[in-house]
Formats: sequence, structure tokens, C-alpha cells
Amino acid sequence: MEQARVFSREEPVRVFLLDDHEVVRRGIQDLLDAEDDITVVGEAGTIEQALVRGPALRPDVAVLDVRLPDGDGISVCRDLRSRMPGLACLMLTSFDDDDALLDAIMAGAAGYVLKQIKGSDLVAAIRTVASGQSMLDPATTTRLMSSLRGEEDEHPADERLAGLSPRERDILALIGEGMTNRQIGHRLYLSEKTVKNHISRLLTKLGVERRIQAAVIASEAARADR
Repeated sequence: MEQARVFSREEPVRVFLLDDHEVVRRGIQDLLDAEDDITVVGEAGTIEQALVRGPALRPDVAVLDVRLPDGDGISVCRDLRSRMPGLACLMLTSFDDDDALLDAIMAGAAGYVLKQIKGSDLVAAIRTVASGQSMLDPATTTRLMSSLRGEEDEHPADERLAGLSPRERDILALIGEGMTNRQIGHRLYLSEKTVKNHISRLLTKLGVERRIQAAVIASEAARADR
């Protein structure tokens, strides 16, 4: 079993911050910089800045605001992790939102905390995800996934998949991996518009309305194939 990485003053946890409020970023930075084994290597106030600066700085942990004026931190999580698979993303939000939590799980986030969290608890959460552990409560995750399955019809995943074309099956599998439309297009050599059209059709065929529901079906199908 791989040993958990140990951080120190000489080799601190490298943290990247994304939040559209400068006061929030400065407050978190001051909090983290007071710790001997944590250092803030960079910050961003927009998604565009995060996607440019993040990969260049090679952080261990990215603390990402979920709701941003130009999009959401969950899509940033997917994008950054596609470029840096070892990156641990900790989602930070003002709202206790089941949909956002599910999206974060599917995007590969290592943790999800509310902004009302105590400073000491945020520091502990960063250390936890940096060491390779998850801050997502398994019971909550199971409850949410079960709730989503309850929104779907009673047909098994394989029956619903029968009506999909090979291309739609490929796209569904990549949705299950948490990929964005752009990432799917890049993988399959398709335009984002073409991917969007395929997804619209496959959602209709599966009898679901939300992308996250399709991701659950994809994960069920993947388990059945193992």
C-alpha cells in the first residue's frame, strides 16, 4: 500500500485558491500561510485565470469556490484534474447543495466544505485531502446516489443503454468519468456543439433530464461490465 505523503516546512502542501472575492482569498491565504507545512502558491478570481495559473503552479491542493460569476468551480475541478490527475480539489461553498455535492463527486473532488467552516477545520481538511484521503462522507454520498437512482425509471441500466448508438455509448462512458463537453470533444475528435447534440439525444433515449443522472447510469453499466 502506498504510503501517505508527509508534508513539512521544507516540503509544504502547495495550495492554489480560486474565489471571486478578494477578501475571501486573502483571508484564506493569511490563515494558511500561518501554518509551517502549508504554502499558498497562487490564486485566481476567475475561471480563465485558474485554468492558466493552476497547471503552471503544480499545486497539491486546489481550494475552489463552487459558484463563480463566469461559471462554476466544479468544471474547473474536472479540467484541472484532467491535466493534473494527482491534484486534490477541495470545493468551498456558501450553500449546502445536494446537486453541487453530486456534481463535485462526479468531477473527482476530494472534499466539499461550507464557507462557514472554522479556520482550524479548513486547515485540517486541506491536510486530509493533500495526504490522499477523502473529505466526502461515504454515507452522504451513498444517500445522494440512491436518491438519484430513485428519480430514474425501474429499467436496468443495460436495457436503457440498448437504444444508444456506439458513439452515444462512448460519450456516456466519458460523462461517467466526469469529463466536460470540451474534454469529450477533444478525446473523440468532435466539436463541442456535436458533443452537446449527442448528449441531448442520449438523455432523451435514457429517459432522464440531468447529466448527473446519465453519469449514474454510466457508473452502473461500468460496474456490470467488470
